[in-house]
Amino acid sequence: MIASVIAVAFGVIFWAWDAVWAATENAFLFFPPAQAILYGMWFLPAVLSGLIIRKPGAAFFTETVAAIISALLGNKWGATVIIQGAAQGLGAELAFALFRYRVFTLPTGLLAGFLAGLVAAVFDWYVWTYTYALWNYRVPYALFTVVSATVLAGAGAWLLVRALAPTGVLDRFEAGRERALI
Repeated sequence: MIASVIAVAFGVIFWAWDAVWAATENAFLFFPPAQAILYGMWFLPAVLSGLIIRKPGAAFFTETVAAIISALLGNKWGATVIIQGAAQGLGAELAFALFRYRVFTLPTGLLAGFLAGLVAAVFDWYVWTYTYALWNYRVPYALFTVVSATVLAGAGAWLLVRALAPTGVLDRFEAGRERALI
């Protein structure tokens, strides 16, 4: 249930973030690949749900459903975001699987963000940016994507879990029970 709530909330956030992406295009005219520094927001639900729910498939499910909601609300990339979201969710899922769903520390979150970003960069390489210059656009774009994913999604999700835990909203989950009792 919580995975669905996170997914729907982030599906709406994705839709709003699409507008932020479009509104900032001119701000990156000096070096267009740098706009990928904003990309990490689109990986946040996968890492967040993995850190909270801590069960196989949570990251994949949440990211995929968020992408479906985003596509249904409308975006300039169309239904392709569903496939891309599923791939990104699998990237984040891999990080949690590597630790057998037992380690949910900051480094695990960073790795989940990194792998989601890496998958997105590879996807973009073949689907969205294949016509662009290799060293002037594609490589820097991929690097900005991975850095953004690691920081915004990886560290951002970990910090969000740490911020939510003291409120009691996560008490049903191990992530909420890890907080220090006052």
